[in-house]
Amino acid sequence: MAVSSSGKIVAGLTAVALAAVGFLTYQAAASASDRPAAPKDRAAASASPEPGGSEDAGPESGETADEKPAVPADSGTGLRVVYSLGAERVWLVGENEQPTRTYEVWPSAVSPAPGEYAVVSRAESVAGSDGVPIEHSVVFTTTEGVVIGFSAAVDGSKPDPDAGKTGGIRATREDGAAMWKFAPVGTKVVVVP
Repeated sequence: MAVSSSGKIVAGLTAVALAAVGFLTYQAAASASDRPAAPKDRAAASASPEPGGSEDAGPESGETADEKPAVPADSGTGLRVVYSLGAERVWLVGENEQPTRTYEVWPSAVSPAPGEYAVVSRAESVAGSDGVPIEHSVVFTTTEGVVIGFSAAVDGSKPDPDAGKTGGIRATREDGAAMWKFAPVGTKVVVVP
């Protein structure tokens, strides 16, 4: 009799843990639906690399190589994702300290505090809280009970501004795909002011 009670308790705890993980993944993807879509000219510039260059290495958002913003000096070292709250920009920085890509993002109502984090979960494709399909969700923290992560809306639509407290950091589909490729679970994420 005691064995069967213990088995039920373990099964119950396992079910609760799985439900919590599923909910956090859903919330992370749903929070990404808070950002407006990219302007058409920026999205087109992001999708078109410079002649002779790769999509991941070329200047983004119509910037020339000389105009590409430098990685913030206070963003640590090594392979990392750097997110600047003030500049609303992300840099994907390789081990050689050179950015492989940089692009503008649109933050949500809830932002992470400056500091160092790591990617904790990813979801390739889920529905946002507004029902819009979201892809390439890369989650790195929770703030004020809100999951914070990077992602992109599949249709590029603007999210509902009345959706409530959310923590999605929205990018174009091309930039979201680059983040997905660059940042597996465990990748360092540095947030700077």
